[in-house]
Amino acid sequence: MELKRYLLPLRRWWWLLLAATVVAGLSSFLATFRQPPIYQALTTLMVGQVFTDPNPSTTEFNLGEQLAASYAEIANRPPMREATKAALGLSFLPDYRATAQEQGQFIDIVVTDTNPDRAQLVANELAKQLVLRTPTGGGSQEQSRQEFITKQLDKLQIQIDETENEIVQLQEDLGGMDSARQIADTQFQITALETKLSDLQTNYADLLANTQSGALNTISIIEPATRPTKPIGPNKALTIILAAAIGFSLAAAAAYILDYLDDTVKSTEEVEQLTHTSVIGYITELDGDTVGRIYVSENPRHPVVEAYRSLRTNLEFASVDQPIKTLLISSADSEDGKTSIAANLAVIIAQGEHKVILIDSDLRKPNIHNFFGMSNDYGLSDVFRGKLSIEDATKEWSGGKVSVITAGAPPPNPSELLGSKKMIQILEYLESQADVVIIDGPPFLVADAAVLSAKVDGVLLVVRANFTHQPAIKAMMDQVTRSGARVLGVALNRIPRKNVGYYSGNYYSSYYSGSHEEPIEKGKASTPRRKSPSAKDKSKEEFPPTAKHAKLADTDAASGDGD
Repeated sequence: MELKRYLLPLRRWWWLLLAATVVAGLSSFLATFRQPPIYQALTTLMVGQVFTDPNPSTTEFNLGEQLAASYAEIANRPPMREATKAALGLSFLPDYRATAQEQGQFIDIVVTDTNPDRAQLVANELAKQLVLRTPTGGGSQEQSRQEFITKQLDKLQIQIDETENEIVQLQEDLGGMDSARQIADTQFQITALETKLSDLQTNYADLLANTQSGALNTISIIEPATRPTKPIGPNKALTIILAAAIGFSLAAAAAYILDYLDDTVKSTEEVEQLTHTSVIGYITELDGDTVGRIYVSENPRHPVVEAYRSLRTNLEFASVDQPIKTLLISSADSEDGKTSIAANLAVIIAQGEHKVILIDSDLRKPNIHNFFGMSNDYGLSDVFRGKLSIEDATKEWSGGKVSVITAGAPPPNPSELLGSKKMIQILEYLESQADVVIIDGPPFLVADAAVLSAKVDGVLLVVRANFTHQPAIKAMMDQVTRSGARVLGVALNRIPRKNVGYYSGNYYSSYYSGSHEEPIEKGKASTPRRKSPSAKDKSKEEFPPTAKHAKLADTDAASGDGD
């Protein structure tokens, strides 16, 4: 049940969730539909020659890492961009990024473009321009210098080889000599050649350090960029799904915010918490053409009629200890549907072989006469003014054992009239003439309801689902508490059919309420006729009579000023 309560805002705002999801997904589809595929080219460079050195030192590794970070920063700067554009003859460069790998001497240059050929070309040119920025990068002067050093290295290499060969030959000849003098001269020659070899090797090493082969501050391309064949994006399906999910999430958040800001009652628990009483009736909403009609007599197998039968039964249980002869039906607001419940409840009680009198005491906005197809030319207000007796003001409904007293012309002082002693006399007289007297009262937003609630045996409060505001219910209960009225329960009205299970805890069974809902036909308007005074046949078990009975004398009709 708690889960249903949390999911109710999503069910209530389902159209908002659907619309937001569709709009977000469709917008994303239109935005990504014409997007071209994106390709990515990668080239990798290495700083230094530590991997070609058989005995690299830790210092060389650390220096290579620092140089790699510095060169990566240089590659991302505007001079590199301008040099690359000039070299390729481009007016712009696609997006690229040069990054130094952690704990290594490698630099990655990644180019992202919609043209795979251009991506490859730009990646390789950026690497070339970065190599040119090194001391051994191959400038005009540097190139001549490197050529000279290379030639000198070649000469030194030849001299070193010749000297080594001479030393080897002298050492071989030394083994076959017998003369001491000859041996001493040969050893002297060998020593001189070894000194010469050492000088040649030193010169060779010094020259080699000034070349790219032996330098640490140098860059070489170890992996040139190749033409990309598969695009890396955009992932249109994922983009559309994420956009739809974001739209749904935002709509769900909006639904919960709107539900939080909406102070109307949305659950049975809220109604019972605000009214401190139980919900004893669950009346579902009706079609537009059935509102304002007596539908309980037009289709007895309709699920709504079953709801009224349940309400009637619950009222009977509520009156076991304290019998109810007069029942006031009121609400917190003027559009909660109290008149509809009063009219249909009167008919459903009359169908149980009870004599029912229905009074329209909403003297400000009377409406009972419209439900029964009667005229409101005369009624309760005329009884107060002394123009009619209560018998003459009572009209019989041709559809069943229901007598109706309409409101009549609206008086200027309804609160005073309903709170007068004459109203008590009217109720006591009607109790003697019927099993149940149902009073369609004014809403509690006016003082009339509080005045009238203190004069009846019980009050049935009507709350409209998703319509009645919580502050209005609190204000109504404050008036009920002050008047000391006896509240029998709450009838939750106009529950959306799809949510009836959430409010009442179960659904109407089609087996018991009918395998199908018969269309509700319009009831025939009855011709009102005046009721002749007659004694009540007998008391009924469900609504036993009270001890107070008094007949309204004709002379009392003169007190129409609100006594």
